This record gives sequence, C-alpha cells and structure tokens, in this order.
Amino acid sequence: MNLCIIEDHPELLENLRMLFTGEEGVTLLGAFDCAEAAIAANLWEQYDILLVDIDLPGISGVELIQQIHPQHPQLQILVHTISENRATVFAALKAGAMGYLLKSGSPRDLIQSLQTLHLGGAPMSPKIARKVILEMQSKTDQHAEEHTLSECELQVLTGIARGQTYKEIATTMNRSSHTVHMHIKSAYKKLQACNRVDAIQKARSLGVI
Repeated sequence: MNLCIIEDHPELLENLRMLFTGEEGVTLLGAFDCAEAAIAANLWEQYDILLVDIDLPGISGVELIQQIHPQHPQLQILVHTISENRATVFAALKAGAMGYLLKSGSPRDLIQSLQTLHLGGAPMSPKIARKVILEMQSKTDQHAEEHTLSECELQVLTGIARGQTYKEIATTMNRSSHTVHMHIKSAYKKLQACNRVDAIQKARSLGVI
C-alpha cells in the first residue's frame, strides 16, 4: 500500500516515518507537517491511504478531508489524533474518513489498522467505536419515538383499514369528526404517508395494525 502521512508534531512524524520505512507491504510516498504542503505536492492519485492528524496548523484535518475526498474518492483516509470530541469524530467521518484512531494506541495497532483499512475495513479505536454505536442507538430510539402512534391514532387507522368512514370512526370512538381528522393527520405525519392507503400499508409493515 502506498501511504501518505500528515502530522505536525516533528518527533511523532519522524517516529511514524521510521515505523513505516521497511514495514513489509507499506511504501511511504509522502510525509508532511501540514495540509498545505501535501496539497502543494498534489500526489493524491499515487496514494492508497492517507494517515492524517486533525489538529493541524492552517487547514485542519477535517477541512482537508472535506476538500480532497470528493476529488479522490479512491483514497482511503485514516484519522490519527488525540481528539475524542464527538463533533470532530462525526465531522471527520461525514467528510469521508473511513477510520478513526486515537494516538494512545500502540504502533502495532496502527499498522494493523492500516492493513484493515486497505482490505476494506473501517478501523476505529474502541472509545470511538463506542461513540459511533451510541450515536446510532440514539438516532434509532429517536426515529422509533417519532413513529410511535398514540392509542387514538391506532384506533383511527384500524377503522380506516376496516373500511369505516370518518363519521363511523368518530361514532365508535365517541369523538367528533374534527378530532378524528386531527388524529388522522397526526398519524399520516408520523408514518410519512401521503394518503390512507399509504398509511395503512406502512402501519401494517410496522406491525401496529
């Protein structure tokens, strides 16, 4: 794999250079201390993997990813940073990074992560993977809550599915036609349905009627 490193800490950059020089299967083609230098070199087509810090002087790691990923989607990007900030993590991943490692990991972990990325994986430090999982769970819970139908909305949809008119549903529920209509509108919105047929199909697919 052809590798490029962008790391502004001189000692760490040199350590990384030494780590990868002579590592079987790795060819270090570029090592830069800032994003601007890597951009000026413009060798992106030659790299397989970019190992990039986030807290860089000038153009940040996230800004660099945002800039080069659309132009070079074949380039696999692995973030290597001390930042565990949630916003930074998701900004980097959204921009196009396929992996996110904390610098607290061992050199062997780093090499294995590069290999994993090169083989199509998405390496992440355990702390970062946990943040991603918790975010996904939170989104899932929020999505489920948004689509949870009230008892009255379920009654209305069940009545519609049985072929009842709004007036008949209102009589069955002992509610006004206006109230029934409001429940219908609310159910449509939660189910993102455009009409009664669409609403019934989606409610049935969710197993609620």
